Parts: sequence; structure tokens; C-alpha cells
Amino acid sequence: MKKTYPMHRTPAKLARISGAVALLCMAAAAQAQSDSKVQLKPVEITGVAPVTLEASEVAPSQSSLDARTATSIVSDKAIRDYMTPLGDYTQAISMTPGAFSYTPNGVGLGDAKVTVRGLSDSNMVLSFEGIPFNDTNGVSHHSWVFFPDDFLGGAVIDRSPGTAATIGQATFGGNVDLRSRKLEAEPVTSVMATYGSWETSVLGIEHQTGQFGEEGKSSLMFNLQGMNSSGYEILNKQARLAGSAKYQYAENADTTYTLFASMLELKNNTPNIKGVTRLNYNAGDYVDMLSSNAALGNYYGFNFYDIQTDFEYLGLNTKLDNGWVVDDKLYRYSYHNKQNYANSAAALPVNGNIAVAGTDKLNSYITNGNLLRMSEETGTGTLRTGLWLEQARSYRFQSPTNPLTWTDEPLPNFSENYTTTTAQPYAEYEFKINDRLKVTPGVKYASYTQDFVHAQDNGGAVGLLGGTAGPVVNGVTTSATGGASTLANSITYTDWLPSLDVHYMLQPNWSLYGQYSAGDQIPSTSVFDVKNAAVNPAPKATRSTGLQFGTVWNAPQYTFAADIYQITLDGSYTALPPDANGNVGYVLSGTEVSQGLELESSVVLGNGFNLYMNGSLGSVKYDTGMWVAGAPSDTETVQLTYVKDVWDVSLSANRVGQMFADDKAGNHEAFNIAPVVLWNMFVNYTVKSPNPLTKQAKVQVGVNNLLDSHAITGIASPAAGSTGAAPSNTDLLTVVPGRSVMVTLTLDF
Repeated sequence: MKKTYPMHRTPAKLARISGAVALLCMAAAAQAQSDSKVQLKPVEITGVAPVTLEASEVAPSQSSLDARTATSIVSDKAIRDYMTPLGDYTQAISMTPGAFSYTPNGVGLGDAKVTVRGLSDSNMVLSFEGIPFNDTNGVSHHSWVFFPDDFLGGAVIDRSPGTAATIGQATFGGNVDLRSRKLEAEPVTSVMATYGSWETSVLGIEHQTGQFGEEGKSSLMFNLQGMNSSGYEILNKQARLAGSAKYQYAENADTTYTLFASMLELKNNTPNIKGVTRLNYNAGDYVDMLSSNAALGNYYGFNFYDIQTDFEYLGLNTKLDNGWVVDDKLYRYSYHNKQNYANSAAALPVNGNIAVAGTDKLNSYITNGNLLRMSEETGTGTLRTGLWLEQARSYRFQSPTNPLTWTDEPLPNFSENYTTTTAQPYAEYEFKINDRLKVTPGVKYASYTQDFVHAQDNGGAVGLLGGTAGPVVNGVTTSATGGASTLANSITYTDWLPSLDVHYMLQPNWSLYGQYSAGDQIPSTSVFDVKNAAVNPAPKATRSTGLQFGTVWNAPQYTFAADIYQITLDGSYTALPPDANGNVGYVLSGTEVSQGLELESSVVLGNGFNLYMNGSLGSVKYDTGMWVAGAPSDTETVQLTYVKDVWDVSLSANRVGQMFADDKAGNHEAFNIAPVVLWNMFVNYTVKSPNPLTKQAKVQVGVNNLLDSHAITGIASPAAGSTGAAPSNTDLLTVVPGRSVMVTLTLDF
């Protein structure tokens, strides 16, 4: 049978909303602007005060004298001038100490995952304007469909479990808060066109109305972007349409309302089986993954995604008469990932087995929530408290299917609906001991409840639920007689998470901090992918506890930040064999320890030259002493910039040190991944008022992977029995994409 499901978002709807945004902007721009304007509030970074020192102004990333944790702030300028316009948020994060990310199909042309302090994307919180966003079946994030560079105005990266005020479903290893574009006081329209390697093109427009309406209390911005690329890898084509809008109304000096909305649709031919074979790699072939031969499973027409996302919030920031400051955000976001793929790259079966030679897959969710933060200044310090409430409704399935017709078999591999309800109240009090010393204890309560409805399946998850197996095709049970159609179950995870930090100002430009913090991470829904969902005892949320000390020093020509840290983390869960009643239990696979040293500095060299450097030296190891896969021994970044007159030039080198990969059986340190060094260069040439109609014209030439490295960054899928000492030619490798050159013209009117 052919599975049907409601279309969650359509290009037509995207076009209608884009048109509505454009009409709204046109109407706003047509309004007469008042000479008496209210100064709109900029987006504030809680606990991270901006600095205006000369060295800080040119630093692409820096810490803050007010930092209470190991924090880096990425500037809007760095995103605009030192990143490719088709990039994503992982590029901004990768500018900071201990962070890196790779996209084998090219920057911005794949679902990139970022690593921070040796911990993967699934071990941290990613948020936008303080609002966490992540998949609901397990904490993970998808860079190719949320917040491309054009949507961003900066980022704040906290490399620790954070304070009690840090909310999210994975405060386990760190948190990244992405920021939206700043609204300008004066109107400006920017049009942008990019063309470059692999037939990549990007067209975009951004319009800012400036302040308008009564007393200039309103301001509006929208941007639209379309991207197409053939990709670095053969036939891994990408097409993206995205748009966002932001409206702000300053009722008075104490009260501001903000409305933000974004939508994105991505269509591509990215295969489910990722990576190039070691045989091809050794022959100098780094791109051969998909085929134009319709008789093969790796035919590009059998491998495709269609993903739609949206993200909206309504925010209120106000100071009440009693002295309380309230920051409240009501939000919604959704994700609808429809993927189809053939199960093997080999020739398609010519007999009845073709009926189960492919997979029809959907992962979708709609998330609604509210994030309330409140603070009050008292005689002895500052009380900060808040409540995060969220509910996500999810629907996921995978079904055996015929890739020639996409007709599904009656029994899926799995199919489930579930609701995830999260509640996190917190409170912390910053005691002002004196003008220099502040001590902040805090605590957060985390509660996660999941309510499942599992459908009868072919044994891929909960099984036949008492039914009798029908025909079996190529090892796949295609139907069943009798049994229950669904099975429901529920689980709740709870945690108390304390934090304590001390902040001391040695001098007006020199601060010290120390912090103890605890974080946790909700388990994946896959723990219930066992027969009859019989899990007993159920696992608990995994926890982490961190201790770190740091310092920040700023001077007009120099900034410096350093920290040392040690974090103890629960390992992943291991399933036990079913007991006499068929119940599957889970036990922790031990603990991991992440520890190290991080440095970050910016120096004004003079005559327009500036030097930025960061580095980390650390490890993430199991309690056995063996390395966790994907954790590097060190990372380094050096960036030399020249900013003077019409020129803004950047040359950077990013190095990720040695790391290890596990083999197919899960044995640690099976493969040694050699250090990777990447060079990037961006040349920006800007002319003010080149003609009476144009306020500014900028040409950017960006080169990623300047030296055309083809370094191996990981083992995507090792063959059975393969190790670094005896590698298999069928190992699938992830490889740095080759050199890309992008030329961008931006005109401001």
C-alpha cells in the first residue's frame, strides 16, 4: 500500500507567507517617519556585557569581563565578512576554542554537526534567542534547515553545562545561543548575489524599514534567500528557499515587543549511505557516491530529502513598576523531514525482493512552548528566576518500500506518535559581596515526560504485538494477522541540577571566575524500540558535573581569555538481555571525563592588521583510559585580518588534532584520524556611495579550503573486522570537501 500523510508545509504556503511579509514591509516603508524617534533596544546577551575596546571591535570571537563561565561571543561582522553567504550556524560556532565542524559536500551544503570540547552535537543545547530547539527522538540538530548565516546576527557559546538559568534537554555538555539580526534605525535594502564552485548560486534580499510610525516606535526587517548547488559530491544536489522576518515595537523606554518568524524548505539528493569508500579515496576519488544509472540502488533519483521547517516567537521585555524585569517568549517551531532511499548502493533486485529494497521515512514534530525569565535587583544582589514549559508532538515512521514505485509494505519497520512535555523552573541569586566580588548559587528542576503510541511493526521496534507473521520477503515480514494495532506507554525523567559560580574583578579590565555546575540529557526514544516496548527498569537521564576556572583580560590593543575545566559525564546506556518476562533493562556503560585548557586572544598589530588566536589542549576519555571517538587532542585557530579603508581581508588556519574512531563492533581507538588543517581566505572590497542610488557596494571573494586538502575527518561506516592496522577497502570515509571559491556582490540602497 502507498502510505499517505498530511503535508506539513508546502512551497505554495511558503510563497504566500513570503508575499505577505513583502507587502507588510512595503506598507511599513510607506509610512511617514517621525523626527522624534525612540531608540530601539538592541538584543541583550544576559550575563555577557558588550565591550567597546579597539581590540574587541575587530575580534571575530571574544569572551567578556562579565563572563561567569567559559564563554565566547561571535560577532555579526565575523558572520558577514568571514563566512560564506550559503553557510550555516556551525561556521560561527567553529570560530571559537575547541569547536569544529565538517560538511563533506561543501560548506552550507549538508547537515553539519558541530563538536565542542570533544563532545558531539547531541550532547549540547542549541537555542535561538534563548529558545532551545532540537529533534524529539534524541537530542540532535540539523544545520541545513535551521538558521542559515543570513538569519544570524551573532552567537554566544558557553562550553560548560551552564548555570541554573541554562535550560534545554541536553545541558550535558554545553550550550550555544544563536542571535537574530539587529534592527537598524535607518532604512536600507540589501540585495546579494553569489556564484561559485560546483554551480553554486545564492540570491538574497534583506530590507530594513528603519524606525517608523508614531515616534518611530516600530522597526521591521525581512530577508529572503534562494540557493542552488550541484554540491562537491557527485549528484548530491541541494536547493534551499528560506525567509525570515523580525518586527520590534518599543512602547516606551522600558517595554519592547518582538515578533520573529522564519521558514525554510530544502530539497536535495543526499544519500542515506554517506561517505566515500576507502578504495575510491586511495585512488584519488573523493566525490563518487551517487549514480545516474537507474538500475543501481545509488541512483540519485532513489535518494532524496524534502524538508520543511519554521520557527516563530513573540517576545515581551519590560520593567515593572516594582522593579522586576520580565522577559517572556511564546514560541512555536516545526520540522518535517520526508526522506526516501534505496537500502543498498548495489544493483536493484530483479525479483520480488524489489518490494522491500527501499525505505520510506518520515521524522516530524511540532513544538510549542513558553520561556519566562524574571529578575529583580535587591539591596544585596540580583534574584533571577524563570520557568520553561514546552510540549512537542511527534510522528515518525520507516517502512519497507519499492524504490521504483514508492509503494510501502503494510507493516512498517516502526511507526510511532509521541508527546514530549518538558518543565524546567529555576532560581539563582547573585550575592553582591562587594563592588568586586559576586557569588551566585542556583538550582534548576528538570522534568521530561514522554507519552508513546507505538504501531504494530515487522520487528524493527515493538514487533507484532501478539500477531502472527505473514509473508517474508528478503528477510522482512511484510504483514501480520491479528495482534494489537498499537501499544501505549509513558515515562518521566526528573533531575535537580545545582550550580555555583564566583566572579571577581581584579581590575576594571581583568576578571576571574570559578564555577561548579551540573547538567543532564534526556535519553533517546529508541530505548523503547524493543519487543512490546517492555523496558524495566527504565533508564534515567544521563548527568554531567563540571568544574572550571577562568580569567578574562581586556586592553585597547589586546584581549585575552583562558580557562581550565574538568567535566565528569555519564556514559551511554547499554541494553541488557531480556529477562524471563521479556523486559529489557539498561545500564550505564561507565563514565567519561572531559578535561583541558582553552585560550583565546585578539591583538591589534597596527596599520590595519589584527591577529586572532585560539587554542585548546584536552581529552575526553572513558574510565578505562581509552579515548572517546571523535574527541581531538587539541585544536588551534589563527586568523590574520587587514581592515583599512575599502579593504577587509582575512586569512585563517584551523587545525584539529589527532583523534580516534571506533570499529564496527564498538571497540575504541580502532582507527587513528590524523590532524586536519584547513586554510580559508575572504577578501571584502567595500565602496561607500558608488552612485547616487547606492549607499554601499561590497564585493567578497571567499575561498574555503584554500590549499585543497582532502584529509580524512572520520570513519562514516567501518566494514566488519576493519581496523586502522588492517583497513578494509569498503570502509566509508568522511573527507574534507575540496577547494571552493565563491564571489558575492552585495548592494545597499
